Amino acid sequence: MKRGLLLIDRGSKERESEEELEIISKKAREKGNYDYAEYCFLEVRPPYIEDGIKKCLQHNLDSLTIVPYFLYPGKKVKAAVTEVMKYQANTKVKFLVTKPMSMHITLVELVKNRIRSALEKDGITLPENEIDVLVIGHGSMDPNAKISIKYVTDELSKSYRNVDFCFLEIEEPNIEHGVEICKKRDPDVLVIVFYFLHEGAHVKTDINTDLKPALEKHNLKKVLITKHIGVDEKMIDLIIERAREVES
Repeated sequence: MKRGLLLIDRGSKERESEEELEIISKKAREKGNYDYAEYCFLEVRPPYIEDGIKKCLQHNLDSLTIVPYFLYPGKKVKAAVTEVMKYQANTKVKFLVTKPMSMHITLVELVKNRIRSALEKDGITLPENEIDVLVIGHGSMDPNAKISIKYVTDELSKSYRNVDFCFLEIEEPNIEHGVEICKKRDPDVLVIVFYFLHEGAHVKTDINTDLKPALEKHNLKKVLITKHIGVDEKMIDLIIERAREVES
């Protein structure tokens, strides 16, 4: 039985995002023992969903596991699933659609690894319960997005002194307000987490447009910034776990 895997990402104009997805899909294919793996985008740039489906169907698959590669449930995920299922009627290949990459303890562990890496790089050896954390997410009109990021921050709160979240756009609190909240807590060290899958324009430019003036205004003692999620073995494991949930 020939099995395929298709990752559907939101889409980004930045080449780095595509490079990360190339690596992720390759690693997921190898780790999950798939015969073929591909990625595509919901919007912004090709390959779009139609392109991804066509490529997969050229490989004589018996089943295709489709992974909405999103950190939040919501309208974008629903749009991706609706679009992909249009093609089920025209093929005998069995489509299996997973949950998105949200509301899972693996994401908490991954964020904690990013925080530890930032602390180690700066030579800071304070215990976790003396570290404050601010998680910056994208923001969404869908209320499930806030529930999803709050799941992560609630779990992190079990380890760190204070954990807050804010959003780049659409939702409140915005970045300036998020930094202001942290300032009131008077942290010795604040670690800011870029809770984004890829090194797209948001990570490279947009966040810092708001974050830099906010940090200058509030003048915290010590601020560290983590890497985005990117290519990580834990994310590969989560992709495989989500796939197994529907394949079994």
